[in-house]
Amino acid sequence: MNSEELIASLTSDLRPVPRHALGRRIAFGMVAGGVITLVAVAWWLGFRPDLMPAMHGATFWIKWAYTLSLAVCATAATARLARPDGGVGGALRLMLVPVLALATIAVVELAQAPRSHWLAMWLGDSWMICSRNVFVLALPIFAGLLWSFRWFAPTRLGLAGMTAGMAAGAWGATLYCLHCPETSALFVLTWYSLGMGAAGLLGWLVGPRLLRW
Repeated sequence: MNSEELIASLTSDLRPVPRHALGRRIAFGMVAGGVITLVAVAWWLGFRPDLMPAMHGATFWIKWAYTLSLAVCATAATARLARPDGGVGGALRLMLVPVLALATIAVVELAQAPRSHWLAMWLGDSWMICSRNVFVLALPIFAGLLWSFRWFAPTRLGLAGMTAGMAAGAWGATLYCLHCPETSALFVLTWYSLGMGAAGLLGWLVGPRLLRW
């Protein structure tokens, strides 16, 4: 068998991949995991009792803008890395924008508050459990993304796992906002980011094992 015949035999049964199949597969995995995370928020933690009034304030939307923007950037990077020739492009660098924006808001809040309030603004009432909760809520979404990757062919496994973990952490943090009453930008910047970073670290550690194809 010559080269042309070998190529023809290998490609004879190939079917074209539907357009946007990768995006739909990632979305399905995240939505499936997100439903589990939402149920966990409702039954394990409970929605904050003042959720509706809080949604009329700026602090709630600042938190959501922060977590959502990180989620979108990390998801975009994950989708690119799901391809064998994929790179992160500018998606990860773009994540610096919401981080710097929230850091600026935190500095402004500190400047407007007495120094005696700074520690309380940083620690809030739930600093000991916030990062843990974000990490735990990320796990179902991360599992959904791992399921999605069964149909993909990533080559940068550690990086793909890291971005998938960061995406899961950011989406988990977004849903955690439905429970968390903390309002300080410094609190969100520290403890939410720590939970999201832990999910990214988990993805980086397990990616080479679980994303191999």
